[in-house]
Amino acid sequence: MHFIDLFAGCGGLSLGLSKAGWKGVFAIEKNEDAFETFSHNFNRKKALRFDWPRWLPKQAISTSELLDDYRAELVTLRGEIDLIAGGPPCQGFSFAGRRKADDPRNKLKDEYLEIVDIIRPKFLVFENVKGFTAKFKNSKKPSHSEQVIKQLEDLSWGGYSTFSSILDASLFGVPQPRPRFILIAVRSDLLQGDVAVMNPMENIAAHAGKFRKRKKLNGHDISVKEAISDLEVSASGTIKSVDTNGFQQIIYRREIESDFQRLLKKDLPSGKSANSLRLAKHRPDTLSKFSEILATCPKGKSLPKEFREKYGIKKQCFTPLHPDEMSKTVTTLPDDLLHYSEPRILTVRECARLQTFPDWFEFLGKYTTGGARRKQECPRYTQVGNAVPPLMAEALGLLISDMQESLDA
Repeated sequence: MHFIDLFAGCGGLSLGLSKAGWKGVFAIEKNEDAFETFSHNFNRKKALRFDWPRWLPKQAISTSELLDDYRAELVTLRGEIDLIAGGPPCQGFSFAGRRKADDPRNKLKDEYLEIVDIIRPKFLVFENVKGFTAKFKNSKKPSHSEQVIKQLEDLSWGGYSTFSSILDASLFGVPQPRPRFILIAVRSDLLQGDVAVMNPMENIAAHAGKFRKRKKLNGHDISVKEAISDLEVSASGTIKSVDTNGFQQIIYRREIESDFQRLLKKDLPSGKSANSLRLAKHRPDTLSKFSEILATCPKGKSLPKEFREKYGIKKQCFTPLHPDEMSKTVTTLPDDLLHYSEPRILTVRECARLQTFPDWFEFLGKYTTGGARRKQECPRYTQVGNAVPPLMAEALGLLISDMQESLDA
């Protein structure tokens, strides 16, 4: 079963689908930093290597470039592709940022739909933030989710039957709630006559339970400490950063302190360390402030206004993590979350753990960026925060495989 990933980022969705047994054909990502991470990881593991057609260069390109330069080649893929996956950039929709009805990135969903219209795969999986389902203030237009569903169902050649819901990533063993709009679609001609398929959203809890049991993550929400306790500086120590002069990084330990850590350390070669363990270089006054916050402020929730004012924190969503609870949603901003017991923000690797990237997966490029460069660069923290959690993607990939089997029966 073959898939294409649009708006692939660093590869979270592709990784999960590949582990679920799907074979990648190509992936589209316009940012060079994210595409470099994607290529690095998917090229070095034979089982994950994409087929990649000869006519498409292995480089960062946009969906608009794909449509402008390779439309004729896309038509030839009709009947060859079983699944198109993707989630257009969410910044214009997200409640976590400044929702903008006129954000040009909001129109990227239309390019996704145009590519679907050309290739006409059997299945679609579409992921976006919860805000994708909400109308913009003072707008009479339907929400973007409603627009996508209508356009898919009304395609002139028959279109798709669609199933959608807001799903928490934690259902599938991800240690953060991370609610996301998930749409799964089946090409309508496959459902003719007596052929039917069960609404996958109606049985999602049972499917998630089976998936977690298979992964040995059954029974409870995965806590922050279960995810990253082996990366505490107090127990691991530090060495000079291997990729940035003047910084320290956590020493990687092979010890396993939870079933979750066992799962994510599983395929890391013996003697090799996970990458992206560089620690932030906080000023003495910042360290002092963080230490006082950990000692006096409630954990597991955003700092109340009085604490933010007391410590001079302008961010509205700054959360000291609670070791025994799930994390707040991992975003593209490294200073949104404070470690539960150490006066520091999380490393890229700790964020990647909370996103369920395995330890063998390596992130490339800068760690952070700022100012006007934010529009061009996609540093490691941003790559991780933008990603679909691979564990969630794998569960969705298996769900669609089950739907394929029911159609074949």
